[in-house]
Amino acid sequence: MATLTVKNLNGADAGTVEVSDVVFAAEPNKHAVRQTYLAYAANQRQGTHATKTRGQVSGGGRKPFKQKGTGRARQGSIRAPHYRGGAIIFGPQPRSYHQKVNRKVKSLALYSALSDLRNQNRIIVLESLDLPAPKTKEFVSLLGRLGIADARKVVVLTGDSNENLSLAARNVPNTMVLPLNNINVFELLTCDYIVTTSKSVKMLEDLLT
Repeated sequence: MATLTVKNLNGADAGTVEVSDVVFAAEPNKHAVRQTYLAYAANQRQGTHATKTRGQVSGGGRKPFKQKGTGRARQGSIRAPHYRGGAIIFGPQPRSYHQKVNRKVKSLALYSALSDLRNQNRIIVLESLDLPAPKTKEFVSLLGRLGIADARKVVVLTGDSNENLSLAARNVPNTMVLPLNNINVFELLTCDYIVTTSKSVKMLEDLLT
């Protein structure tokens, strides 16, 4: 059975915790990870882009010049697409970019991402994340003791509501506090480290299996 090292708030080793091989020792599936990642990114798009057609552009109700006798090509409106200020041909219109991913594929992608992070020792498990006060200085000091203060991105996974942690971490630019039920492949792939607790690890296993 796979294990993760548990640390205390001083950054010293405080034992190990056994974790599920299904979640943390899975064979990575690149196809599932890629499909889930692209679907997540696509689902973040609002799809509210729009351009005006000839029926929506204001003006152009009058014929710019008479049909015959000018030697020029006939024109019906100054709001035709080839005129400045005219309509847009085949421009983007509001649409949904939603992509559906099967539950088993999404689960396999999460297993693959978590297993890869464990293989690279990028999952830091703490005994507790109970900070004495909701102070950013306390949280930054904790990151320093864990040796990840300079990390590009740190995701803190929490299973229970922790107001002190949320208030202390919200002003740290390289840190995101993420509830377990909001875990996704995008955050796992773009973070440098995951910080969580042994209790949250067990809750995560129950959530994903």
